[in-house]
Amino acid sequence: MAQEPSPSQDPQVDFATLLEESYEKVEQVERGDLLTGTILACDEHGIIVDVGLKRDGVVPRSDLEGLEDLSDYHVGKKITVMVVCPEDRDGNLVVSIQQARASKDWDAAREQMERGELYIGEVVEANRGGLIVPFGELRGFVPASHVLNMPRGLDDEARAAYLQRMVGQRIQLKIIEVNPYRRRLVLSQREAMREAREQAKDRLLENLKEGDIVTGTVSSLRDFGAFVDLGGADGLIHLSELSWHRIRHPSEVVKVGMQVQAYVLQLDREGKRIGLSLKRLQPNPWAEIEQTHHIGQVVEGIVSRVVSFGAFVELPNGIEALLHASEISDPPPTRIEEVLCPGERITAQIISLEPHRQRMGLSLKRLKEAEEGGSSGDQQVEEQLPELDTV
Repeated sequence: MAQEPSPSQDPQVDFATLLEESYEKVEQVERGDLLTGTILACDEHGIIVDVGLKRDGVVPRSDLEGLEDLSDYHVGKKITVMVVCPEDRDGNLVVSIQQARASKDWDAAREQMERGELYIGEVVEANRGGLIVPFGELRGFVPASHVLNMPRGLDDEARAAYLQRMVGQRIQLKIIEVNPYRRRLVLSQREAMREAREQAKDRLLENLKEGDIVTGTVSSLRDFGAFVDLGGADGLIHLSELSWHRIRHPSEVVKVGMQVQAYVLQLDREGKRIGLSLKRLQPNPWAEIEQTHHIGQVVEGIVSRVVSFGAFVELPNGIEALLHASEISDPPPTRIEEVLCPGERITAQIISLEPHRQRMGLSLKRLKEAEEGGSSGDQQVEEQLPELDTV
């Protein structure tokens, strides 16, 4: 006796089951999916779109309010929508035209962030938290902490007022976060400035060579030197390269905002450092010292600093000469600061001169001895000279 087929073996039942499963698979859409369909109806409540599923997609009226030209959306038009809610409380498949249009901007924003490209946008809104800058159909956010030159210590009201003054300005920005699922597009003006300066420095390093003369503006001063803005990239003039004569602080030679010409002394392309010099563009007093000074000559100068082994004396041409303790008096003073002090003007005699080593030695006691002996001849002084290291 033939056995009747079970329902699971019935071809008709299997076909219906498979058809139902296929519908269920088609209906398994998720938030963020892009669907293409045809407009079936438009009214005051929104737009109905046939998206090829058992249920039509519903575009709420609120989604249409941001569209520029509603007349472009008519029955029969094919459009792309994004799933906002697979099923609301009424069982509707809620979709969005605006978010579908914005999806390409999310992709563009992500690509631009990955490439590190900068973006120029207009500030359209501000609040105490930051700035709103459109990016295509998206609303990018610039946190207050990423706004350039934001004053510190402002209260909420003052910060909001400061940011409000930026509305309408076009600013350069860098995209630092792209998250379409959380609807977060975060930009930074600070990072854009840092990136722009790095790019400018790269271009500058490619074109510069040692020995070039450049023009820039002093941007900041430090104890060790001065930074010069060369057009988006900074070069450093070390303290020792600001002047041929000794200085204690860069402010003695330059000031912030001053325009200067500088000599490109050193380039470190790997470390992205540019070393500059001001003094290399000035006459080197040591280069002509042999024509203007000689051993035995009596010179005037000002004590620039006192050290444990003597004192340094600055001559009118800016050169510093060493007055060793043994050449101050006989016997040498125990405490030099009790005999000489910075700023004191003295007269001394040159007893050693080494222009190639940028060294000059002076003596007070030999000048006194020569005056007392009634002779100050150069030959006599030179014969008396011991070997003296003026470092």
